[in-house]
Amino acid sequence: MAFSLKRLGFVGVTSLLVLAAGQMLVSGPALAASKKSEPAKPAQPAPSAPQQGQPPGPIRVELTPSQTEWTKVCGHDRAADKDICYTTRDFAAQPDKPPVLAVAIYEIKGDDTRIVRLLMPVGLMLRPGFRFSVDKSETLDGAFEICFPNGCFAESRVKKPVVDQMKKGSILNISVRNQVNNEVTFGVPLTGFAKAYDGPAVDPKVLAAQQKKLQEELQKRAEEERKKLEALKQGNAATGGAAAPAGQAAPGKK
Repeated sequence: MAFSLKRLGFVGVTSLLVLAAGQMLVSGPALAASKKSEPAKPAQPAPSAPQQGQPPGPIRVELTPSQTEWTKVCGHDRAADKDICYTTRDFAAQPDKPPVLAVAIYEIKGDDTRIVRLLMPVGLMLRPGFRFSVDKSETLDGAFEICFPNGCFAESRVKKPVVDQMKKGSILNISVRNQVNNEVTFGVPLTGFAKAYDGPAVDPKVLAAQQKKLQEELQKRAEEERKKLEALKQGNAATGGAAAPAGQAAPGKK
């Protein structure tokens, strides 16, 4: 699989993400989505402040994998003549719900720097950036790159020991600030990451089949949700105005 060192992709038809090469810039401030990909639905918003009357405070969201396992994709950048691999997985707040966050760890052959890339929910404060740590290890910083209606891209450049920590760790803690400046920490399970990162890359044909299956499933879910909403609207329209307010006669009666 050939792809540019300057591009990486998040291809999913929902709010966020299955990663595949070729749709988003790896380096530089600009990120471009593929014109061939289907428009993404709006992302799930970031968790908001507590209900009125409750004191503000940190919010923690334990995520669950949306994909069966971590996926490793490798390719060759012809322009730079370098081999690139990334290991990725997307996560949801609840099983069978749309993803809210994706993680991808990039390794460029011959470069001792690794790239931690995230696709985050909308509704976050961008200037503070994000912080992350593996279990209770040292906290590291990262910055947002650009936002689209379906999510915000962020990255941090780290060294190999950080990835080694991820291989041995249990939880990747990712902390951001929401729109009311409350800290939100996403707990990302790292189970299976080491096996995928050190293992062979997925066969391009298998990856394409996985993506096609995912798109079909997501389209099916979206259609089911659309039908539910239409049925609800029709039900509301049928019952609306059937009963007159108390003490008021129905139209046409006195």
